[in-house]
Amino acid sequence: MLMLLFYIKNDRYALESRRVVEVVPKVALKTLHHAPDSIAGLLNYRNRLVPVIDLCRLIQGTPCRPLFSSRIILVNYQSRNDDSPTGSSYTSQPTSYILGLMAERVTDTFRKQETQHFVPGMKVDTTPYLGEMITDAQGMIQCLQLDEILPERERSFLLPEREGY
Repeated sequence: MLMLLFYIKNDRYALESRRVVEVVPKVALKTLHHAPDSIAGLLNYRNRLVPVIDLCRLIQGTPCRPLFSSRIILVNYQSRNDDSPTGSSYTSQPTSYILGLMAERVTDTFRKQETQHFVPGMKVDTTPYLGEMITDAQGMIQCLQLDEILPERERSFLLPEREGY
């Protein structure tokens, strides 16, 4: 499986490349006033307004640094049935949205073998988006679970406006 590698400060993170739509340069975003801190703003992507989450702020509490290699990773985000604005769960298919993830040093990919050993990490209830750990010659890589990346507050802030997208 091909994984996209990026950094948040000096820590390495990865996500499955099959969910990546495009990687674009870090550009100026439309600020969403009174939004949760981890929401960096809105990106106009091919005439669609795409919410962008600052992964550095979400995970480590500080904004993404303005590095030349800082990027916005556009991914397919699958909302769960409980994300529906009305709270109904009659839908059997999750809704797909494009979501932007801002990160630093988005420069590499690597191929993870399906049988590669995962080192189980501690599971913290407040960070369900932090998946398992992979080890390689350079150390540990934290995998992200994209479908858990939006905490409930951010989902309720962003997704109701995205209905019919």
